[in-house]
This record gives sequence, C-alpha cells and structure tokens, in this order.
Amino acid sequence: MKIRSVYMDNAATSFPKAPGVADAVFAYLTKIGSNINRGSYSQALEAEDLVWETRELLCDLFSSPKPEYVVFTKNITESLNILIKGLLKPADHVLVSSMEHNAVLRPLNHLKSKFNELLDISILPCNVDGELPQGRELEKMLESHLKPNTKALIITHASNVCGTILPIIELGAFCDQHGLFFLVDSAQTAGIEHLNFLEIKADALAFTGHKGLLGPQGIGGLILSERIASQLEPLITGGTGSSSEKEFQPSYMPDRFEAGTLNIPGIYGLNASLKYLHKIGLDAIKEKETLLIKRFLCGISDLQGVSLIGKSALTNRTAVLSLDFSGSDLALVSHRLSSVYGITNRCGLHCAPLAHKTLGTFPQGTLRLSPGYFNTLEDIDYTLVAIRDCIDYFS
Repeated sequence: MKIRSVYMDNAATSFPKAPGVADAVFAYLTKIGSNINRGSYSQALEAEDLVWETRELLCDLFSSPKPEYVVFTKNITESLNILIKGLLKPADHVLVSSMEHNAVLRPLNHLKSKFNELLDISILPCNVDGELPQGRELEKMLESHLKPNTKALIITHASNVCGTILPIIELGAFCDQHGLFFLVDSAQTAGIEHLNFLEIKADALAFTGHKGLLGPQGIGGLILSERIASQLEPLITGGTGSSSEKEFQPSYMPDRFEAGTLNIPGIYGLNASLKYLHKIGLDAIKEKETLLIKRFLCGISDLQGVSLIGKSALTNRTAVLSLDFSGSDLALVSHRLSSVYGITNRCGLHCAPLAHKTLGTFPQGTLRLSPGYFNTLEDIDYTLVAIRDCIDYFS
C-alpha cells in the first residue's frame, strides 16, 4: 500500500484552511499592521472597515440582524466563559446535556466552587448514542428538570466525540416558552450546518473560527441578543479606543465585551474563510461530508474487531467518528495509524469526560477520526484499509 498523508482531525481544527486565508493574514501583517479604534489614518480605517465587514459576514452566516452584537474573542472557550461567568449568579439553576465539552463543564464547576456550591446544575441525560429524546418525551424531560430558579439552558449543537446533533430548535422553543436564556455551543457545526440565530431563538451563539469556519486559530466570538447583552457582566475590561475620557467600560456594543487589542490578523483570515464559505455554500459542504461519512460507515460495518461509538445512521450527525478496537490499546492503534499510515487522528477523552461516560467509553476513551470538506473518497478508502491492517496487526 502506498503511504500517503491524510488529515482526519478536523474536529480539533480544520486543515487545510480555506483558500485565501493565509494570504489575507500575510497581507494584513505586511501591508496594514494597524490597530482599530486607535487612529484615523488610512491603514487603521481600512482595518476597521474589514473588521466591521467580518461582523456583517457572521450575521449573514448565522442570520443575525445586528453586526454590533457580534463580539470577537480568541476562541469558543473564552466565548463560553464570558456567557457562563457573566450571566450566572449564586442560587441560579442551569440545564446542560450529558454530551457537553469541558469548555462548558469546567466554567460551570468553577463557578459552583466559587459560589460555595450554591449554583445548581442539572444534567439532561442523553442515550448511549448521545441523543436527547424527541417530541413530547423531550418536553417532559425538560419540564421534570425545571425549577423556579432555572435561568439558562446551555447546549452543544453537536458532540465532539460521536457527532450526534442535538435538537436545538426544540430546546430553543422550550427556553422561549419558559423565559430561560438559551446558549448554544456551535464548535462542531458552524460552517457545516445551517444555524439561524432567530429561528433557534438563541440568546447567545458561541463560535470558533478554526474548525468548520475554516479560518485560523486564535479567533472566535459570540452572537448575542439584546436581552442577554444587557444582562452579561464583561469578563475582561480595559481599553477599547472608545470613550477614552471615561474610567469605566463602555456600555454599548460591541465595546462592552471587547477590551484590549483584538486578534486582527485572525479576523482578516476569518474574513477570507467566511467569503469562501459563502461562495461554496453550506449545502455543498454538508453534501460532501455526508458522502464521506456514508462511505466510511459502509466500510466499517464489514470489519470485525472495531466498533463505531454513537450513531450508525447518516441523519442528525456530523462527520465525527469515534471507534473502539476490541482488545487493543487505543493509543497504540492511534500511533500506528499516524506513524505508519500518515493518518492524523485523536485518541483519548477529547476534553469531554461526561460525554464518554454517557457513551460508555470512559475512562479509556475512543479513537476519533473527523474528515472534512477537503478530504476525498480516496482518503476514506485508504483509511479503511489502514484500519483493517491495524486490526490484523494487533490481533
């Protein structure tokens, strides 16, 4: 078998990046270089225009009406920390699913410890495929966890362990009906699944630029509703280049949450990737990833000694594929796939121990493969052959 290089770790970060991303970052660093909101010379104004255009591109992608309510952060973990630590108070009650990433669970548990255990956290149990119930059963589950002090529901749109997509439209409707803040983690779906901020009735949608948005690392953000923006306490305060005569953080958007210098090179890269996504279209991206998943699921079903963790169906899932190799050390299989066959993968708990407990794969974890838009059917076929060889090698 001819050895090739196959990138299969897009759930961690996408690669390659969208065409034009590197050029955009390079052009900013070599031709612009200016900060925004700090000068009125031409380079600074050009950078300001592009940063504003990027807010507009994000509003277009997520169907959000107000660019000033797009807040830039360095990643989705910072975005979620802003939401959790800026919204929740002692004696509040919050709902989360059992598929959440540590980017949600750790800030919540940090607050709970800080509040002397007064913060109340309820976990909505998913099944062994990472799914929540549907229809009336979901409504009954949510109602059973509802308390007088319930303030918010925080949910991942799709699992970073097994790819299962959770029903955010139904969850958002429940939150709207009961006056709860609805916070969505789109780390695994932004740039792949259609996300309509108004349709899902979200108060906040956290995103990161370096995964499905095909942009560089170090840039992420939030889409906020006016309701939650007025309630959130900023996580960081400081200079904004605006209202400099005042010694208090501006109350207007987005300056309220954007203290200090933004990652402008990252925003330039994100701007380029968003334009690429608009050109290609999310439907084409989803169609390509579905084609890759279908090929993989068909191929893996014929193999003995390896099992798929989570959903085996094509519907309501992303291209995140977790595997367990019976009787084999996953770390050794992972190493062999990368060192012998050139296939990038991720082995372990994927920063989501609660999800692995739900899926029955704690504490050993799984071997995760996550193809993306730039992978090919030949990459999938090659990976299946490599997996078959690994099974034979370790049997």
